Amino acid sequence: MIDYIKGTIIELTPTDTVVECYGIGYKILISLQTFSQLEGKKDTTIYIHHYLREDEEIYYGFSTKDERELFRLLIGVSGIGASTARMMLSSLSSEEIRNAIIAEDINRIKSIKGIGMKSAQRLILELKDKVVKGAGSDTTALFSHTDNSVVDEASTALVLLGFTKANVNKAIAAVLKESPGANLESIIKSALKKL
Repeated sequence: MIDYIKGTIIELTPTDTVVECYGIGYKILISLQTFSQLEGKKDTTIYIHHYLREDEEIYYGFSTKDERELFRLLIGVSGIGASTARMMLSSLSSEEIRNAIIAEDINRIKSIKGIGMKSAQRLILELKDKVVKGAGSDTTALFSHTDNSVVDEASTALVLLGFTKANVNKAIAAVLKESPGANLESIIKSALKKL
């Protein structure tokens, strides 16, 4: 399974890109979010979701792991295909989609082309609890400036203590904002005070 492709951008349009890696050009379908991140760049790393069917093989690409995780969460909803999920990520930012799901904002979700009332309701019903618990987001993206193994360990420890992943991520982010070089013990102690 391909996790990411790192290479040179040969072509870039708002809907797809061609990235050359060691003499092979990969055609990758992208969202407008990813397009805006890639615009003006020569070299890039694109995180891949490999879509494979009997009659077709498609690479969906994302500028961040966070966007890819949300895409995977969206296509897990019955009736939401890869094209619709890509349209959602082109219409709204990842954060706006998460906030609309949590707030049960059906009108905001319905405003996306291809999403009707039933699809919007199903999306909220199936994803609200998952999004609140932190699914569909990449923990490491929040803490890219810190040693990821320490952050992962702290996050796991706090979740095992019974806190939700979303609350743990917020608390750890706040701790790291105050003291970026904190060690495991101080991250956990400070996060516990915020939870």
